[in-house]
Amino acid sequence: MARKFTKGYFVRGQFVAEGSELDEQLKRELHGEGPSKTDLKAQSAELQELGQQLLGLRADLREPLDLPTRLLDALAELARIKDFEGRRRQAQYVGKLMRQLDEAQIAAIRTAIDAQRQGPAAEALRLHTSETWRERLIADDAALTDWAQQFPATDLQQLRALVRQARKDAPAAEPAGQAPRHAKAYRELFQWIRAALDAQDIDAEPAN
Repeated sequence: MARKFTKGYFVRGQFVAEGSELDEQLKRELHGEGPSKTDLKAQSAELQELGQQLLGLRADLREPLDLPTRLLDALAELARIKDFEGRRRQAQYVGKLMRQLDEAQIAAIRTAIDAQRQGPAAEALRLHTSETWRERLIADDAALTDWAQQFPATDLQQLRALVRQARKDAPAAEPAGQAPRHAKAYRELFQWIRAALDAQDIDAEPAN
């Protein structure tokens, strides 16, 4: 039985089958055409959604983006509109303005949005780490050695003083069902640990 060959051609050593997606793409490029209508529609929808996410972006992250005034005004109007159909039309307008931005601006917007999403998780981790260090430092002298190894640049003398005071001011046992009342030194120790972690930008769990 004769072998049936697929119709096509070679481009830079690569076989391109007629009717394939690559074939269609090359034909568009040959005729100076841009992306397909499907691609443009998907891109438009993505940029429209990205534009709407700007509404919830914190001011300290939005301001460095230096967004065009027209886009900022359109976002403000979108936030004001409550009517469903009105919001839909305004969101489309926001998407249209987003398509006028260059790739660098779009990338900066995505970076800012991602940074805001990661913020709460990072903050929660930093708080948890600070609390864990505080409890271990108060409970175990060996924790000071662990801290010194992980954070040698911090003021160990001040840390020892805070730990001693926190231990001295430890609350007596409270009646069942009531949380213990911690003294000022307990809170100050937490703030000191938190500041030390922030200064070194390290979220290191204490070694066991």
